[in-house]
Amino acid sequence: MESERRRSLKEKVIHEVKQLFFMFFYLWMVCGLFVLNQTVVLGERNIGYTAVHGVALVNALVLAKVMLIAEDVRFANRFENRALIYPILLKACAFAVLFIVAYALEKVVVGLVAGETASASLPYLGADTLKGLFCVWAIMFVSLIPFFTIREIARVIGGRELWNLVFRRGTRVFTLTSSPQ
Repeated sequence: MESERRRSLKEKVIHEVKQLFFMFFYLWMVCGLFVLNQTVVLGERNIGYTAVHGVALVNALVLAKVMLIAEDVRFANRFENRALIYPILLKACAFAVLFIVAYALEKVVVGLVAGETASASLPYLGADTLKGLFCVWAIMFVSLIPFFTIREIARVIGGRELWNLVFRRGTRVFTLTSSPQ
């Protein structure tokens, strides 16, 4: 009994670490592209900007942990029993908002620790306008659609089946109504 419980705990920890790594890697690419975009845009205007890809790394790790916790509390799981487009778009939308809020809270906490006021610590998001904030949300929303598409397909057909479908040569796809020949 005790060995089964240990094995179950070990399997859960391994599963959580894999999930965190997958989330981190995807978000690191997205955050890295934000940094790269900022470097290019500011460089075109001859504004010196030292791209800090380490910041993208840390932000990706923080956002991956936020995502893992949010998924554990079933954040944005409302349409899981509907056509896949609904949970994909809902999760991409909700997590884009959650990430912006988490990023802002992270900056405020860091600012407060450094002795700044909360309002002085708020991050600069999209030129500090509603239009700019919407642009940041829209970019994050669109960036999260492929992530949640993969996750939702894996949820429906199984992670191993999706892995085999994508990475194994000669994989056949069968619908639920067809049978293998």
